[in-house]
Amino acid sequence: MTIDEQLEFLKKGTVDFVREDDLRKKLERSAKTGKPLRVKLGLDPTAPDIHIGHTVVIRKLKAFQDLGHTVIFLIGDFTGMIGDPSGKNVTRPPLSREEINANAETYKQQMFKLLDPEKTELRFNGEWMDKFTAADFVKLCARTTVKQILERDDFTKRLAEEKPISLHELLYPLTQGYDSVALNADVELGGTDQKFNLLMGRNLQREYEQEPQVIITTPLLEGLDGVNKMSKSLNNYIGIEDAPNEMFGKIMSISDELMWRYFELVTDLTTSEISDLRSQIENGENPRNIKVKLAKLIITDFHSTADADAAEAEFVKRFVQKEVPDEIEEKAIAAGTYVLSQLLADTGLAASKGEARRLIEQGGVKVNGEKATMPNADVSVGGEAVLLQVGKRKFLRVI
Repeated sequence: MTIDEQLEFLKKGTVDFVREDDLRKKLERSAKTGKPLRVKLGLDPTAPDIHIGHTVVIRKLKAFQDLGHTVIFLIGDFTGMIGDPSGKNVTRPPLSREEINANAETYKQQMFKLLDPEKTELRFNGEWMDKFTAADFVKLCARTTVKQILERDDFTKRLAEEKPISLHELLYPLTQGYDSVALNADVELGGTDQKFNLLMGRNLQREYEQEPQVIITTPLLEGLDGVNKMSKSLNNYIGIEDAPNEMFGKIMSISDELMWRYFELVTDLTTSEISDLRSQIENGENPRNIKVKLAKLIITDFHSTADADAAEAEFVKRFVQKEVPDEIEEKAIAAGTYVLSQLLADTGLAASKGEARRLIEQGGVKVNGEKATMPNADVSVGGEAVLLQVGKRKFLRVI
């Protein structure tokens, strides 16, 4: 690629680019000297798994890797114990080193579903931060001002609302920023919520007489509801370790408009290829068929092409041809007669008897393929297996 083509490739799906001219100069110098850029992405392992919202920025790291640059996946084992205040209106509880280390192990496994492990520099910021003395922290704090730290929107809002800010939170941007100094990063990536921290790294590099890094931010991906940021706590997420069938069903549930956001941010399709898909719909193609393509692209990235094909076939059987899946979980219970709503709650197909009643009254429950209408209907267990279905995706065979 020419430098212009590289910049176009790297700008896809980004928000902030500070500064593009600086990146051009770095790319030109890299091409001339043959020395790859050092491109950093840091993540605090504050949860045990990663969803596809996290992979938006990981894909940008992969784009640099595909261009031949050195990519650094930095696990914030030290910063994770502080707790990133980004986007938080209350102090988040810090995690123990044991929790951090356990989560970091799963991060390493999951990151390499997208990145080439042999071409990725895996680092932990505990390498240098654990060696910091009290004097080192004092010297680091002298590199910035209280005014600069309090310019952060999260802190400004909390002060205005008279909500507490713990002193250790003020140290977070400094410790994350120092990572860029320790690694001598040319580029740092992050979500838009990380912009303040990334700029701090750029400022600290100047303080330590290094060439300031370029910062690139990527947008926060909306979850399945199309409104809120993808989050496990909101249950609107697609986990990268979700089973292929589950992944396929979730992707097919998103709106046609949100589909384009996913094409842009969580696939490797170029802008022109996405435009071609839009044109197909304008020319009469069923949007559902384009969404199938999206689902298969995502599943292939985290599983395989064969898994993507199998998931499509299973989806067609279950939702297009209205057939039940080949593999259904079985649960053995004592023989007898059960009230349907209680049976759904006891087997975990509903969170409670009350929820089971609502599901039945709304027409979302089938028994042996027939729609159930009476929450208090009797279901006999002990002879032939009973097939229970809740909604479109939940099946259970009771024996």
